Amino acid sequence: MEKEAKKENPPNVEIDDKDRAILQLLQENAKITVREIAHQVHLSPTPVHERIKRMEDTGVIRQYAALVDHSKVKKGLMIICYVSLKEHNKRLGAKFIKMINELKEVTECYNISGEFDFMLKVVVENMDAYYDFSVNKLSQLENIGQLQSAFVINIIKQTHQLV
Repeated sequence: MEKEAKKENPPNVEIDDKDRAILQLLQENAKITVREIAHQVHLSPTPVHERIKRMEDTGVIRQYAALVDHSKVKKGLMIICYVSLKEHNKRLGAKFIKMINELKEVTECYNISGEFDFMLKVVVENMDAYYDFSVNKLSQLENIGQLQSAFVINIIKQTHQLV
C-alpha cells in the first residue's frame, strides 16, 4: 500500500539543466527522437535515453499526449464553470469528483479556494450542447449548490510547458 501512495505522489525529483533542456524539447514535440534530443543537448543518445527513462519512472514525465485544436474537431465552445457544493464532507466530495471524471465534456477540473469549490474547463460543440450539458448532466449531480459559467471568447495563452 505504501508503494502505491509514493507512486501517486512521488517526492520532488532533482533535475539539472540537461534534464530541463530535454523536458523543454519533449514538451515542444513529444515525437522528437532521442537522437535529435541528444544532438540538441550535446549528449550521446544513451544518457539521453536514461535521463528520459528516469524522469518517466519518477513521475516527472507523466504521459505523452497530442494537443488537438478543439475548434477543428467541432468542439468550438469552451466554458469555465465554477461550482460550489451544498455540503462539504469527504464522501460527497469524492462522489462529485468521481462523477466529474465520467463527464467527457469536462476536460479539466481543479479544486480551488474562495467562493467556489471547483473550477471546470468544459469543451462542447456549441451553445445548445452546453445548455444540454449544464441542464441535463452537470446540474443534475448530487450536492451541486451553485454553478456559474464564463464563456471563453478568445484564448490568449494556452500552454502545457512547465520548464
